[in-house]
Amino acid sequence: MSNKVSGAASARIWPWVGVLLVAAFPFVAQSLGLEYYTDFVMRLLIAMVVVTSLNFLVGYGGMVALGHAGFIGIGAYAMVALVEAGITSVWLLWLGAFAITAIAAALIGLVVLRTRGMYFLMITLAFAEMIYYVAVSLRMYGGDDGYILSAPLTFGFGLTPGNTYVLYGVVATVVVASFAFFNRLIDSRFGKVIVGIRDNEVRMQALGYPTFRLQLKAFIIGSAFAGLCGALMMTQNGFVSPTTIHWTYSAELLVVVALGGMGYRWGAILGAGLWGVLKEFLPQMTEYWHWPMGVLIIAIILFAPNGLWALFSQESAGPRGGWRALFRRAA
Repeated sequence: MSNKVSGAASARIWPWVGVLLVAAFPFVAQSLGLEYYTDFVMRLLIAMVVVTSLNFLVGYGGMVALGHAGFIGIGAYAMVALVEAGITSVWLLWLGAFAITAIAAALIGLVVLRTRGMYFLMITLAFAEMIYYVAVSLRMYGGDDGYILSAPLTFGFGLTPGNTYVLYGVVATVVVASFAFFNRLIDSRFGKVIVGIRDNEVRMQALGYPTFRLQLKAFIIGSAFAGLCGALMMTQNGFVSPTTIHWTYSAELLVVVALGGMGYRWGAILGAGLWGVLKEFLPQMTEYWHWPMGVLIIAIILFAPNGLWALFSQESAGPRGGWRALFRRAA
């Protein structure tokens, strides 16, 4: 009993420790002369929200989508369109990107959710590739060369994204709020029902749950947050190109989710953190940095098939699994 109590207490404490570390990082980096890594941590935080949204779909909803990057692109290009329309408020741009991505996800979800397994994976890939080629054909937004954001944006009260520390504070706040949202969503009745549909859809239908409508809502939520992250990336980088939407990035996101622990609430965050750090620092050590990345993935498949978080968590993976469950659901 005492172990369970201590485990529950640590589960409540560690998220707050993470929030404090995120909040303190810019000040620590500045004192150490490492201001560059403030931008790096910002990119890492945004990536963590992306994989958290995908983990909700794949790990909890059982919807193995190979087109999640397409919604990142929709959010980014929606922000571009709104900027070209004369909107300069970052809050309105982010809200608009979120809403437009949600609408696009609703329309796409009405089609893709009529399939299962490998067919679902392939049709989400097909839609992502369609979005990619639409972005390439948009000459007014740079086409294949991408779009450079030149319009001055503002948060209001004289604050602009051009100030790295202001942007970091706002992005960190949005990221923490997103984590809190998904954490509550997973524990909610809706989250439990989504897990039930993942485990046995026929039984949930027999109990009277409108499974298609509930899955569509989950698909919209996960995709809309990916679109929001696309807008966050656009605000930070001031640039977007169709390569962001390419299917290889969607595949990378799936790998990151399985790496950290698919179906564990903090697993995807761990995977994104490790993957981002390795991609940042390994190329500085060797030009053959893909080799250790590949070895790491093979080692995790062999020795931690449920993902890295399963090694540290007392939470049972159950039918969630990791790599094996990913392949099983795709099939």
